[in-house]
Amino acid sequence: MSSRLPAHGVPAASGLGRRLSRRRLLRHTMTGAGALLAAGPLAGCAVPAAASGASTLSVWDLFQGGDGMLMDDMIDAVSKGSKGSKGSEGFDIDRTILDWGPSYYTKLAMSAAGGRASDVAAMHLSRLAGYAPGGLVDAFDLDLLAEFGVTRKDFAPAVWERTQHDGTVYAIPLDVHPFIVFYDQEAAESAGLLDSSGELAPMGSPEALLDAGKALAEATGQAGILFGHVTDTAQNWRLFAGLYAQTGAEFTLPDGGPPEIDVDAAVRVVTFMQQLFDGRTNPNNLDYYGSVAGFTGGRGGMAMLGEWELPTLKESGIPLGAAPFPQVFDKPAVYTDSHSFVLPHQKDPDPARRREAHRYVAAILEQSLTWAGAGHIPAYRPVLAEPAYAALKPQSSYADAAKVAVLDPPNWFAGAGSNFQNRMCQPLQSALLGNTSAEKAVRQMVREADALLRQPNPVA
Repeated sequence: MSSRLPAHGVPAASGLGRRLSRRRLLRHTMTGAGALLAAGPLAGCAVPAAASGASTLSVWDLFQGGDGMLMDDMIDAVSKGSKGSKGSEGFDIDRTILDWGPSYYTKLAMSAAGGRASDVAAMHLSRLAGYAPGGLVDAFDLDLLAEFGVTRKDFAPAVWERTQHDGTVYAIPLDVHPFIVFYDQEAAESAGLLDSSGELAPMGSPEALLDAGKALAEATGQAGILFGHVTDTAQNWRLFAGLYAQTGAEFTLPDGGPPEIDVDAAVRVVTFMQQLFDGRTNPNNLDYYGSVAGFTGGRGGMAMLGEWELPTLKESGIPLGAAPFPQVFDKPAVYTDSHSFVLPHQKDPDPARRREAHRYVAAILEQSLTWAGAGHIPAYRPVLAEPAYAALKPQSSYADAAKVAVLDPPNWFAGAGSNFQNRMCQPLQSALLGNTSAEKAVRQMVREADALLRQPNPVA
């Protein structure tokens, strides 16, 4: 299976080559979490912090393509210093970009375990539970961050809660990237789905979203709502997880099992997914790229996608609108993840370098209006309050998704790019394709979750 993911969901721009002289691009295809500690330190990992020079911060991330170029711009800005930020002197940054996927998280764990960690690294917040409990990342000093203008009040509580392990903060969010709906504004207006301000009106019930699909199909003369899930490792889970959270039920996976899953609520959600993607009003057999191509080609009035597809969709020239995923069950909830910063574990960190790492994270957060250009919601709320962000369309239309963010269960085996997401997606795919019932799909999901809970954490 393959899946298009927010770490590199924006096409590469033509200027990428000239920027590579400012950073090192390191690729490695090693996979398999079971090999994490047995393999030992990697000779190809980034130069240890102390070897880079006292004034140079080593930074690892997984941002390539358009996202990578935006991060270049942000690093360029903080490297020059900013009169508007606290600690306004610049930085000397040694940036290493690694391929997105299991290999990134394998190398991140190995570097921390082997004493070759960078000063700062990017991590999907949904993966933190596989690193903080095992001591692979170090805690942030909140007093030091506050000295540079960043406090816990600057983040949505729903996201901030997931930065912690045992009450200690191990990650600082850069963004929130939710699973949302994009829509053709002309088709939505014709279908009667917009409010007086021209935004997507609330749905409020499963029946309302089903009716919206029919109205959009009539407006376009083709399909209503497009959703690509076939052979995808994440899409079905994103849709299910957000809808399941809207029922108010908990998807809890306690260590050792058994899973604590509300089967009735899960069946209710899968049944609705089958009704929504009935193969008639809304296709049930699209892959990811087919759904994107169908929407940009005008063959559907709405698409359920991650916000990271915004640059691609804007290039199509369709009159584009966007909104948080509609609330159709009992409470608002939107499936999300978050690119965050962590401090990979160092056995004897230099206090001055750690101070600079904190200052760097704070400075990058202040630049996150640039990051919003790719569709990501800045996690740092002072940027959200800027008039320049309110002027970003359609980004500002779905910013409230951060307030009701729902991430993967906080387990070592879950999170972005994980086998957990893949194993949840397969029975859901069978249900949407009509090969199994909602009840059987949910039972299979419970069995898969139970099997994962019985596996030992390789980095515990």
